[in-house]
Amino acid sequence: MKPGQRVIVALRAMIAAGTLRDGDRIAEIATAEALGVSRMPVRTALRALEQEGLVVKLGARGYAARGPSRVQIEGAIEVRGVLEGLAARRLATGGVDTATAAAMQRCLDDGNAIFAKGSLDDGDLEQFYAYNLMFHELLVRASGNPAIGIALVRNNHLPFASAAALALDWQNRAAEYQHLLGAHEQHHAVADAIRRGDADTAEAIMRDHARMAIGSTGVFERFGIEAAGRSEGAEADTILM
Repeated sequence: MKPGQRVIVALRAMIAAGTLRDGDRIAEIATAEALGVSRMPVRTALRALEQEGLVVKLGARGYAARGPSRVQIEGAIEVRGVLEGLAARRLATGGVDTATAAAMQRCLDDGNAIFAKGSLDDGDLEQFYAYNLMFHELLVRASGNPAIGIALVRNNHLPFASAAALALDWQNRAAEYQHLLGAHEQHHAVADAIRRGDADTAEAIMRDHARMAIGSTGVFERFGIEAAGRSEGAEADTILM
């Protein structure tokens, strides 16, 4: 995992878990030392998290954590699910052209490769991040409704709303493997529903998929938010992605 990405994921998890509380100042030097990186990845991470609404700039004093509420998290995830569900419905209803179908399959094949060995290595998070983002962007772009993408960009500035907003406990890789595998399985399920032209199922899966942000390591346990199931008919997970 690249230093900048590792810092972003770690700080997200600390804010979600309440280790960093609302208003706590995040010192660049102390954070860099704690995470074993230089100050530059920390600066980059803080700028990115500011865009997500998870930190606030304190002028020359650096940044402070902005702890989200349960209502904010659930609201943002719900809106993402509605928007991506609409994109999946439109694709299933209108049909998928050959180029889009091929791009979707290539994307899923990339995901298959990540999980084939049954565990997660250091470089796998970067690969999953790229694959996951590509799948979601492809779905929205292929829907043919630009307003969906515009609305998602706005919603992505809310805490934990974006498909890219991974908050993982990298010390518990076995649990995180199951969490991310569950998300991957839902990608396959929605792609299958789209190919069949089953608009109701495709929309329902994507609405459920947004809640895969909540999961098995208990990163969000203090909010008491229930996670979605791993896939159709699967038991519920307990993590945040």
